[in-house]
Amino acid sequence: MERMLATPADAEIILKLYELRTEPVLRQARAWMTGEFWPNTAEEFFAVAQNPRDPHNAYFRQVTTYWEMAAAMVLHGAVSVELFVDCNGEGFFLLAKFNHILEAIREKMPTFMNKTSELVKRFPAAATRYEVTLKNVAARRLTSQQTQQWAVK
Repeated sequence: MERMLATPADAEIILKLYELRTEPVLRQARAWMTGEFWPNTAEEFFAVAQNPRDPHNAYFRQVTTYWEMAAAMVLHGAVSVELFVDCNGEGFFLLAKFNHILEAIREKMPTFMNKTSELVKRFPAAATRYEVTLKNVAARRLTSQQTQQWAVK
């Protein structure tokens, strides 16, 4: 695929996506999703994702739909792939974070993170970003598990 220069309109979309990420409730939701929500099993995942009574369910839905909306914009040609990948890593982080249980998640939620997955499949820049992120998340998960084991001893 030939690399295309981003347009000023692409830059405006990227800046608007950034601006939306700073909205206070979305910022709280993102902090929870990226920092606190680390399910080890699909059951732990579904305890939040499919439970509207869980206080974090709205955070889960807000963050995942935000990043899927952003990925859809790229897939539909509204924003440059290269610019989006260069400026946004969190959607790839979330996909990588749930990778170890993704198959089980998609048994109950077949469309979970499909747009982000499609970006990774269709565009080499997205695939490269995802692969790096996948390794970083795996290392973070391993470090976290080792810390938890040490704390128990």
